This record gives sequence, structure tokens and C-alpha cells, in this order.
Amino acid sequence: MQCVIEPFYHSASSTISYVVYCPTTRQAAVIDAALDFDVSSGEISSACVEPILELIQAKQLQLCWILETHAHADHISAAQYLKTAINKQKNAEQAPQTAIGKNITFAQQTFKTQLNLPASFATDGRQFDKLLNDGDNLNLGEHTIKVVATPGHTNDSVTFVIGDNAFVGDTLFMPDSGTSRCDFPGGDAKVLFDSIQTIYDLGEQVKLWMCHDYQPGGRELKYQTTVSEQRKHNIHLSGQTAKEQFVELREKRDATLNVPKLLYPSIQLNIDGGRLPPAEDNQVSYIKIPLTRSNR
Repeated sequence: MQCVIEPFYHSASSTISYVVYCPTTRQAAVIDAALDFDVSSGEISSACVEPILELIQAKQLQLCWILETHAHADHISAAQYLKTAINKQKNAEQAPQTAIGKNITFAQQTFKTQLNLPASFATDGRQFDKLLNDGDNLNLGEHTIKVVATPGHTNDSVTFVIGDNAFVGDTLFMPDSGTSRCDFPGGDAKVLFDSIQTIYDLGEQVKLWMCHDYQPGGRELKYQTTVSEQRKHNIHLSGQTAKEQFVELREKRDATLNVPKLLYPSIQLNIDGGRLPPAEDNQVSYIKIPLTRSNR
């Protein structure tokens, strides 16, 4: 029996989160869940993740895994909020585990330096319950979640493969939006090309589930495409695109892109597993943003 996939769209960041569950055992995983964050007021809200919790309760699911395809730079992870909420439920059989690619340690080391985080901030990935290696398998009832390393956008990026479904994070967008940027620390267009070939090699009919859809031209929202459709129509990397051609296109495009407006709030929390920074002596948490000088 196929796993059940339920998408949830977060319009503020164009992020798509997923609940995936085994219909026989009711064991579930949540992939790339987001919190609402108002950068102007600093307000964090769980409004967008509450429907996920409602589904889990309505379907009587056992949430086993809270998975991140990478440390996101455009939204704040709801991982800790979900874990805490599930742990408070009286019928929770066991605490769900948070998991991310093992190279999250690189992002932690990089941004600890860039943000001058406290010496006590650990950079060994201990903020997550499990660090994932390429080829790892996670149990989900009668199904298996296979971990496939797909770096390039970031070097901690992974794809989760469940049967003929692949959750690709930011590695690929819908064919009319192309591929992810590679100018973040640890990003590399040559590596991204190879990772996308790994995804294309999963099989023509494998369904690819997007983490974002930016709806170019105002078209309707889409969550899913196939390897076949990507090979034929991806505007950055079709089945006919040479590696050198892709790298040139990707690097030129990246040079024109602005820094994501939620980069520092998102990264600061997400490398810590979605936790808020420790409250200061006035019981308030603060986000650090490095200032730069401009001669303009």
C-alpha cells in the first residue's frame, strides 16, 4: 500500500511542508515544517503549523520523524514546536525524532563565526536527534525513508525517497522555476549539477515533491512534478544541459540575487534545530544581524 502524502502551503515563504504516513501503522513523518515570522515586529506564530497538528490528531497518527531537507534560509523551522506539542499530548507513544543531513555541522561552524555566537553553541549537530548519512534508511511503518545526499544548494542538503516519491528540498523547483541558488556558504553549482543527476537517475516516473513553488507568471500552485517532466522542461537543467553550461548559468544568475530577507533569523534558529535563542536577563530572545558598511 502506498504511503499517504498531505501537503501544506505556507504562503508567506512559498514553502510546502508535508505529512507523510503509513496508512496501515499510522506512523508519520513531517518534512520541512515552517513557523510564521514577521520580520518587522519580531513576532513568531504557529498559525501555519497548527493544521499539521490537527491532521495528526484527526488521523490518530504517531509522529515518528520531523525531517529537514537542509537548514533553510527563508523560513523558521517548526521542528521544536512540533516536537514539544506532540510530547504534550497524552496519547503520544514516544517523542518524535528530529533529523537533518550530517553536514549541518558545516553550517553551524560557519554561522557561529559569522554571527559571533556564544562559545557554548555546539557545532557537532547535537541539536538534532539524528544526523543523516547518504544511504541511511529510516523506518516509517511498512515503508522506508531512504536518505540521499544532494548537496549543492547547501552542503547539508538531502533528499528523502519513499517508494516512488522524492522530497527534494530546495535542490529543484518546478520546471518553470529551474534550480536552487548556490551562493550560500557550502553551495557549489558543480556539486548541484551532480546532485540533480542523482535525482534524475531515480527513474523517469518518480514523483518529485517541491519544498517551494513561486508560481511564475501567476500560475496556480503546484506541489509535485516528475523526473521525466524535469528532464524535458527544467529551464536551468534539462536532460540535455551540459555541466559547464549549467554552472555558467547558475553562477551568473546567483550573482544577481538579493540576500533572502529572513536569512539571519532563519539560519540562527534553524542551525539550532528550530530553537529560539536563549532569553536574556529581561526574558526576551534576540536575533543577531551582522551590519556591513556601504560606500554608496
